[in-house]
Amino acid sequence: MKKLFYLKINKFDKEIITTAIESWVDAILAPDEIKDKIKQLAIIKVISKNGDLKIWKDIEIKKITKKADEDAIVKLWWKIPVIIENLDWTIIPLENLLSKTTNIIQSVNNSKEADLALETMEKWASWICLETTDLNEIKKTAKIIWKNSSVKMSLQEAEIIETKQTTLASRCCIDTASMLNPGEWLLVWDWSSGMFLVYNENVESPYCDTRPFRVNAWWVHAYVMCPGNKTKYLWEVKSGDEVLVVNPKWETSVAVVGRNKIEKRPMMLVRAKVWDKEFSLIMQNAETIRLTDIKWNPISVTKLKPGDKVLAHVENQARHFWVKIEETIEEQ
Repeated sequence: MKKLFYLKINKFDKEIITTAIESWVDAILAPDEIKDKIKQLAIIKVISKNGDLKIWKDIEIKKITKKADEDAIVKLWWKIPVIIENLDWTIIPLENLLSKTTNIIQSVNNSKEADLALETMEKWASWICLETTDLNEIKKTAKIIWKNSSVKMSLQEAEIIETKQTTLASRCCIDTASMLNPGEWLLVWDWSSGMFLVYNENVESPYCDTRPFRVNAWWVHAYVMCPGNKTKYLWEVKSGDEVLVVNPKWETSVAVVGRNKIEKRPMMLVRAKVWDKEFSLIMQNAETIRLTDIKWNPISVTKLKPGDKVLAHVENQARHFWVKIEETIEEQ
């Protein structure tokens, strides 16, 4: 999940605000008298006395100068998020707070401090509030935010047991609003605990042009992984939703859905197993539909045969209303 990125400014500066918006900040902390001018530039949340997020109501701001200040923040954090300002920017107050709290937004002055807050410590801040007028620092901090927002997925080898043709069914094409690189996938699956890497259509083919924004997913009842370790059924994914993308380093990022195209197509059943668990998936019966082999190469579902290995992610927990739960569940 993307870590929240706030920018604090003290006066209106169009270039700084535009750079912040282009760097995908989640909100701008600013004096109340300039909030309307900020919102004229783009749709962006403003944190101010009477802003979208109100100081003292939705967010607190607290300075840390002594140990007693930490204790006061601990009493607040469970109510609303707290932006902490370490006047000498030492790590110890943040470490102390994070051992007792979760709703902490660390105030920083540059990208180096942001990296330290997000990455160096064993337990790190989830949110960053950057105070700077340096455009390069805003851009560098944005890159650090995205680097630290990535989650490593554990992947396993799944052995193909069987493939067979089925009848017509409704399948979903997920078109993202961003270009997907070769070797980036969506995690899609039929069963609640076995996910497969479905390759995007940025692959040269004699049959059709590449569509680097598209993943031809499965039929309508399948799940797709979304940010926050949640899922959606493919049929309910719509424009503006976010889905999780996996790259060859096993890292995740977020893509916005531009369109979900649902059409009737001939389908095929693929059965596979990981360890002693068996899973099934139903995909469009076409040579341009691909899973991912254990060398991270695309493999067409029409060429799969028993004994072939593909990459999958297996969980030991079931899901209820798209969220992981500890429950005994049997799927067949």
